Amino acid sequence: MHMPPQRIHPASPRNPLRRLSAELVLIVIAKLVLLSLLGWYVSTHYPHADTRPAAVERLLAPAAHTPSEAKP
Repeated sequence: MHMPPQRIHPASPRNPLRRLSAELVLIVIAKLVLLSLLGWYVSTHYPHADTRPAAVERLLAPAAHTPSEAKP
């Protein structure tokens, strides 16, 4: 009984570029997520500007007038 020789298939996938591009996309997404989390973590530790209307009004109000006796 004679058996035909079996063909040896390579272990690599049919399209190595597809696998490589998928890995690169995953790496880029992982880096973006990591940098976003790092930026969010760092920004939460800095004080934020007071943007309430009363605070903005106080900042934009004209300077108080100096009394006339203080002028030379």
